[in-house]
Amino acid sequence: MAFATQTLATAGEVTAPDGSMVRILAVATRGSMAHFTLPPHGVARAVRHRTVEELWFIVSGRGRIWRCEADTEEVVGLEYGMSLAIPCGASFQFRSDSAEPLHAIGVTMPPWPGDDEACFVEGPWEATV
Repeated sequence: MAFATQTLATAGEVTAPDGSMVRILAVATRGSMAHFTLPPHGVARAVRHRTVEELWFIVSGRGRIWRCEADTEEVVGLEYGMSLAIPCGASFQFRSDSAEPLHAIGVTMPPWPGDDEACFVEGPWEATV
């Protein structure tokens, strides 16, 4: 059994389907972890995941997230220390509302399968990234 170890400083940066910048952290058989960054006043594209659910922890910055599933829809403010869940199949979109980037750690279960996982949907805001 190999132990997954990854530092933020050495993780390669890629662009997520929603337009945010992502650094892939530890990956295991049942989940994966990543660090997401949205630039100051940036708005990600609205998406829905086909097969994964996510847990987020906001590391810094301020913003908002819209989540919608069936008859339930909400917009919640994001700030340091907040954690949230995005169920599989829920539509969501997030934005940075401050002059500093929005940083979050996300855990995906099962591990992120690739860019085909995200379906683009209509969200409440016009995407800028």
